Amino acid sequence: MENENQTPHKRRVHYKGKYPKKFEEKYKELQPEKYKDTIAHVIQKGNTPAGMHISIMVKEILDFLQIKPGQTGFDATLGYGGHTKAMLEQLQGQGHIHATDVDPVESAKTKKRLAEQGFGEDILTVHLQNFCTIDEIAKEVGGFDFILADLGVSSMQIDNPERGFSFKVDGPLDLRLNQEAGISAAERLDTISRDELAGMLYENSDEPHCEELAKAITDEIRKGHRVDTTTKLRRIIENTLDFLPEKDKKETIKKTCQRTFQALRIDVNREFEVLYEFMEKLPGALKPGGRVTILTFHSGEDKLVKRALKEGYRAGIYSEYAKDVVRPSAQECAQNGRARSTKMRWAVRSQ
Repeated sequence: MENENQTPHKRRVHYKGKYPKKFEEKYKELQPEKYKDTIAHVIQKGNTPAGMHISIMVKEILDFLQIKPGQTGFDATLGYGGHTKAMLEQLQGQGHIHATDVDPVESAKTKKRLAEQGFGEDILTVHLQNFCTIDEIAKEVGGFDFILADLGVSSMQIDNPERGFSFKVDGPLDLRLNQEAGISAAERLDTISRDELAGMLYENSDEPHCEELAKAITDEIRKGHRVDTTTKLRRIIENTLDFLPEKDKKETIKKTCQRTFQALRIDVNREFEVLYEFMEKLPGALKPGGRVTILTFHSGEDKLVKRALKEGYRAGIYSEYAKDVVRPSAQECAQNGRARSTKMRWAVRSQ
């Protein structure tokens, strides 16, 4: 007779239909090494596979950085490791890259993945800390020949509903890059004033409906209804913008959701403060003649980077800097929709 206490065999979730919608059902996309055909097909359709991140402007970055074997480099945001891997390959086994990331979950996965591809601790050191600590690492290693700062949030974080980065799927309203530190976006909204929230939405994402949204969100919280899930926040936005003409409503709501989530993400992760600190410390971390490229994804970041590089050039800190932004090609934007808002700026440290 069969043992009644035997643990029943748990079947894996079926890959429902051609394109399953739920993140956890996309097990083929979440195992890129095993299901290469599926990954290739998803990318070919102009989409990013679940749990993966497609690196942006790799050729343009490498063309500018001119990495040579034996050099020391810094990758400010390790993420999925696509840029890191491309730069490591340029070193040809000689030299070293130091990379920072505040996400303990994704950085551990990336470190393991890169080690399996031959890039171990002899050539790559991953620091679980914020990239604004670049001065501490530079002091230890004697400065950097090349630096990359890709300021975008990785697709792995956006796509995973448990992280709360996307308004498209239900999940906790978290938005922290490191869920072990700081407070979530939901906790931030618990105590925020109407004026402060309106200011945040305007300053962090140029939201035109910032006043109406701030009133609606804080009114809801004052009634004792916590805004603690992505769906609750999206519904408040939808209800607030219900007055819009029908032909404009859908697109405006989508863009307002994107801007609202972006503004909260910037706030809970202190992204502007961190970037400002990084730009201040950047010249001291670069060796004479060292090169830096920075990818930004919204106007607030780009203005801050542009101003810092321009001031550095005028002060003689940089011998050259990007007076105009470099944009991804039309072909790259067609293959990767998340590349469309990217702007690349660069500078060369004076000798």
